[in-house]
Amino acid sequence: MAVEIKSKRATVSKAPYELYMAFVDMRNFVQFLPEDKKADVTADFDSIHAMVQGFNIGVKVTGRTPYSKIEFADDGAPFQFNLKMHFDAAADPYKTDFQIDLDADLNFMMKTILGGKIKDALDKVVDGLVAMSEGRMPEGVDPSMYPEGFDPSKFKA
Repeated sequence: MAVEIKSKRATVSKAPYELYMAFVDMRNFVQFLPEDKKADVTADFDSIHAMVQGFNIGVKVTGRTPYSKIEFADDGAPFQFNLKMHFDAAADPYKTDFQIDLDADLNFMMKTILGGKIKDALDKVVDGLVAMSEGRMPEGVDPSMYPEGFDPSKFKA
């Protein structure tokens, strides 16, 4: 059953090209993981794979539209999905209107169990990105889980 989930739309305090460049290389995602989670993750420019609760989950880039959109697809996951990150120019040229769209093939049971949780997770990613771009630690994140010296105000695209 095809399910479409859209995150909230928010304004990130980075220009579209800066934000796009942070997500274009899958190896960049590893730096934001807590140290104890990095051992289970492998990444190259086009893909990232991790062992999560006994499942090998992978994501690969399937399309890049410079500075405006990056498309991802599952690369070994319990269900098929496509994800799009949109980096739209805001009124302020140093900010980006950001949103994530997910299309997933979920059976009825998975949709019932995961549907709302996926939306919440996408919204948390957006909120966290906004917080980091403003030099704040994302809500609900324990700073002690990150490498010594991790400073969200130093977030660089």
